[in-house]
Amino acid sequence: MADIKFRKYIAEDATTFKALNVEWLELYFEVEPIDERVLSNPQTEILDPGGHILMAELGGKTMGTFAFLKKGEGLYEFSKMAIDPKHRGLGYGNIMMQFAIAFAEKHHWDKIILYSSTILKNALHLYHKYGFIEVPMEPDIIYSRGNIKMELNF
Repeated sequence: MADIKFRKYIAEDATTFKALNVEWLELYFEVEPIDERVLSNPQTEILDPGGHILMAELGGKTMGTFAFLKKGEGLYEFSKMAIDPKHRGLGYGNIMMQFAIAFAEKHHWDKIILYSSTILKNALHLYHKYGFIEVPMEPDIIYSRGNIKMELNF
């Protein structure tokens, strides 16, 4: 397996960041208004409030992405993870998750949360594998597809 290189998002990544996420959303669900807002405005919706977007490259080409949305001091939501379809099922999700957790540890965060759907068996397996546990979900979740909340404490 080739080495993935991770780098911070730059403004020129906006189209790729959105395209990777929209492709994945349309495959399993639908693009909701909140998705459209966040994916069309990553600078103001993710980065300016203190979040992070990482791009994953393979052979110099972007093949995946994920974001951390700042929810509080030391609390971030893992979100917008997407992998190019031709690279799915090859173990890259594991590498991205390992990097994401190491990134959180390096920044001394207390907790990562995420929202998902129980129909995404592979994703849930990945989250459990890396120590995420299911926790009660608040009643006012903004994604209609979300029916499970998980967290990883450090």
